[in-house]
Amino acid sequence: MATGDAESFTDELNGLHLEAVIGFNGHVPSGLICHPDREHLIYPLGCTVIVQGINIRTQDFLHGHTNNVSCVTVSSSGSYVASGQITFMGFKADIILWDYQKREMLARLSLHKGKIENLAFSPNDLYLVSLGGQDDGSMVVWSVLKKEAICGSPASARSAGNPTTLIYSNCRDEMFISAGNGTIRVWELDLPNRKIRPTECQTGQLKRIGNCAMMTEDDSYFYIGTSTGDVLKLNTKSTLMSDYGPIKEKFSLGVTALLLLKTGDLVIGTGAGIVAHCSGSNYKTIKKVQLQGAITSITPRGQGHQFFVGTNEAQIYRFSFSDFREELIATCHSEAIHDIIFPFGTSDLFATCSKSDIRVWYTPENRELLRITIPNMTCHAIDFMRDGKSIISAWNDGKIRAFTPETGRLMYVIEHAHSMGVTALATTSDCKRIISGGGEGQVRVWEISKSTRKLEEVMKEHISSISCIKIKKNNKECVTASIDGTCIIWDLVRFMRRQMILANTLFKCVCYHPDEHQLITSGTDRKIGYWEVFDGSPIRDLEGSLSGSINGMDITADGTFFVTGGDDHLVKVWDYNEGEVTFVGVGHSGNITRLKICPNNKYIVSVSADGAILRWKYPHAN
Repeated sequence: MATGDAESFTDELNGLHLEAVIGFNGHVPSGLICHPDREHLIYPLGCTVIVQGINIRTQDFLHGHTNNVSCVTVSSSGSYVASGQITFMGFKADIILWDYQKREMLARLSLHKGKIENLAFSPNDLYLVSLGGQDDGSMVVWSVLKKEAICGSPASARSAGNPTTLIYSNCRDEMFISAGNGTIRVWELDLPNRKIRPTECQTGQLKRIGNCAMMTEDDSYFYIGTSTGDVLKLNTKSTLMSDYGPIKEKFSLGVTALLLLKTGDLVIGTGAGIVAHCSGSNYKTIKKVQLQGAITSITPRGQGHQFFVGTNEAQIYRFSFSDFREELIATCHSEAIHDIIFPFGTSDLFATCSKSDIRVWYTPENRELLRITIPNMTCHAIDFMRDGKSIISAWNDGKIRAFTPETGRLMYVIEHAHSMGVTALATTSDCKRIISGGGEGQVRVWEISKSTRKLEEVMKEHISSISCIKIKKNNKECVTASIDGTCIIWDLVRFMRRQMILANTLFKCVCYHPDEHQLITSGTDRKIGYWEVFDGSPIRDLEGSLSGSINGMDITADGTFFVTGGDDHLVKVWDYNEGEVTFVGVGHSGNITRLKICPNNKYIVSVSADGAILRWKYPHAN
């Protein structure tokens, strides 16, 4: 569903109120920007641009892109924000010009195809220059006031590669610079003739790929950070290289971000996660700090006494320049999130799991409290034991691991729990059993005591991966959903199949209605099915989504409402008896993988394949 459809669809319905977002797309080069008002950070997440208060944790959302944001820039006065997006090959990729004060869209600029690689504003907010991606290869200058294109040109010579980075002059509205694979150009805008004219810069024998660029305040020189791990310094007027360095010890994995200080020194960010303070004369490292993930953004606050650093592992750090110490101010998942769970009866905490880690969050402040990391493994599902003493997790290496929720210490491991990875699990309310499902389709019951973990029973009926398990309140029955097109209701006393539900779908999620006489299911056929628990007969089915699979559902404790989320990126709140959607939440840019209503019915928390966690206000009065 295109965003246009989503908007018209939600205009007719009540929109859910988005309270907070945990997420930052750290893969966008120079995507983290400190606004000139020094009070806000601007950064992309999926197809949204987020404006976040630094001291007071407010969040505003700029919605309008139909696909992931690929670049963001802010004008030097701070009045305008511009963002560009990716789209499908051959389709127009939009640039959106935003009014920063009003937090609203001023114009949608469409000329480039495929992807907007980079954007830059002229120093007096007169022009915006945009660079198309590899398939587009063009440079366009836009009038900010008229909101239309002035002129364009191919971005590089045929013999050279594609430019990826742009910087505008600090003093003149008619000059900007592009750099990329074997190309560095100084451009002059000739407004009367509506042309832009490039001058190639000469770097002699050096062959370099430019990653990032910075211009001195008086425009006399500019610096290019390269993938080789050195920095080139070029004279703007003569377009010749004046020097480069460091000559001997180059930065590992390339220079990926640059910040030029008033003193002439440089702060360099590298692909290996190092932030280094280098002297301007000989590029010698004075101080350096190792961070987590490749550095993709360095942005100064005010005059640069403080600066912020963003990495591709979705971490945001604050540095004070005087002592060059880092402070981690924001974290989130950088990979798809597979599951979310609240502890029993607690709404202030929840846990999420992703590739190689489980994280525990403090709901009111969106703050990460604990991170449990198992490198190079993927966690598919998590559950809190009812007594709150352990987090049980399902991993793709076929192991079930239990951790303490306070410290993240490993309590025990069940080795070889499933042969093709553990894909789903649930725990009984008496804390004595774990029911697990695997990639091979087996359902296994584990008896858990203080010192031992024993395999009690194996139930083999499913022929494909188990996607969801729910246990009845009395712990005597459970239901398993599988992508083989069946849901099976099991007797946990005699370990036999009670009922089988069949549908032409890959089942992704299942819930018991709280009175436990009915089940609701959903999956890739986009239908929400209601079933009798007693005999497995269908009651009714609803059209759950217009496009794409439904991957997650949760039901309120009284059974009056339930929520669904899936590949259409929408969170929907349903009236159980009426079978009608009452509220819709628009905000995700990735496929929603799971969602939960918190125990006190204050929030709905949804997680998605782009690593975002969104917290919505629960819309119905308790």
